[in-house]
Amino acid sequence: MTEDTAPSLTIEGMVATIRLNRPEVHNRIEPADLRVLADILARIESETGVRAVILTATGRSFSSGFNIGEIKASATDDDTSFAALADRLEALRQPTICALNGGVYGGSTDLALACDFRIGVTGMAMFMPAARLGLHYYPGGLQRYVSRLGLNAAKRLFLTAEKLDAEELLRIGFLTELVTPEALAACATALAENLAANAPLAVQGMKAALNDIARGSMDNEAVAARARQVRASQDLQEGRAAWSAKRTPAFIGR
Repeated sequence: MTEDTAPSLTIEGMVATIRLNRPEVHNRIEPADLRVLADILARIESETGVRAVILTATGRSFSSGFNIGEIKASATDDDTSFAALADRLEALRQPTICALNGGVYGGSTDLALACDFRIGVTGMAMFMPAARLGLHYYPGGLQRYVSRLGLNAAKRLFLTAEKLDAEELLRIGFLTELVTPEALAACATALAENLAANAPLAVQGMKAALNDIARGSMDNEAVAARARQVRASQDLQEGRAAWSAKRTPAFIGR
């Protein structure tokens, strides 16, 4: 039997991996885990050498979501609420990959949607049970569902509480890629290394702009300011030099 523990963080080179570690309860997220995960995100944000992030889990499920019995208690604290955690994950400056090693349910579907890429495995399923629980979902999660999947898919998932299989999740865009369980780790690592090899200032600036566009809240001047910063960076000089020399660039993030 695998011991259930709090979420963990490992950093190898330029890639950080967050892992949910409660397989005996399908990686259910407990109230105490919210603070742990918030601290992990703050640590990743502060690590200038980290250029890509993988969120995954232990066992046969990705996550069964937040502990239903604790919803009322957690909702009183905006700083550590599940909704705030999902928003914080979306706002992380580094690009993020959710490596879904199995089924994903409830609030954890929003954690997946808060990531920039979602790689799933054959045989997995997804289920949003809010309507069956009598629960009205929080605004940020509703917005992410609509911006990522479109209004019709969001209505289907929230209002019918229908369970979808992996192939349908790929079709509607919940998954950006579908692989066998054996290939998941290598696929996520390869994508993370690809992201980490690109110019971090450009990647992070464009990620922020694209998310703002998806929310309908893009600040044109802020985007223009980031673009000017990138044009004046050493990374652009390195990228142009590497392109001319037909070599691999070595970006420094300045």
